[in-house]
Amino acid sequence: MEKTKIILGERAGKNGELRLGCSAVIYDSFREKFLLTRRADNGQWCLPSGRVEAGESVSEACVREVLEETSLLTRVTKLVGIYSDPDKLVIYPDGNKAHIIAVNFEAEIIGGELGGSDETTDWGYYSMQQAEKMDMLPGHLERIKDSLSGLVGVIK
Repeated sequence: MEKTKIILGERAGKNGELRLGCSAVIYDSFREKFLLTRRADNGQWCLPSGRVEAGESVSEACVREVLEETSLLTRVTKLVGIYSDPDKLVIYPDGNKAHIIAVNFEAEIIGGELGGSDETTDWGYYSMQQAEKMDMLPGHLERIKDSLSGLVGVIK
């Protein structure tokens, strides 16, 4: 299974399509572990996340993506950060290239029951120590670390 790759270089992002995405950090009740899903397309672990669609806000997209990937109803509670590194180009397994601007939120569960979807093959709550040993989607560990640090409004 081919993985999502990152190419770093001065203004490498200009070689890809501009995409707006979002992700959610959802903690367990003790705020010690966070929810990760395993992607069906490349087998990598990640925060519930995805692309913002035309006609929706970034927080609406975040809630929709979490529901699609986990069957959980959530509410966005806090902006963690905005990530837009122009020196990073994402290359997907299908060959598509993107310069991603990602908005990362914290969210809380307000309903539903945790489960998978056609986009995910596994899911669960993990500590940072566990996540650091997992095959993670590039950039997602950074977003989790920023959330765990209590940062708000990070711009990278």
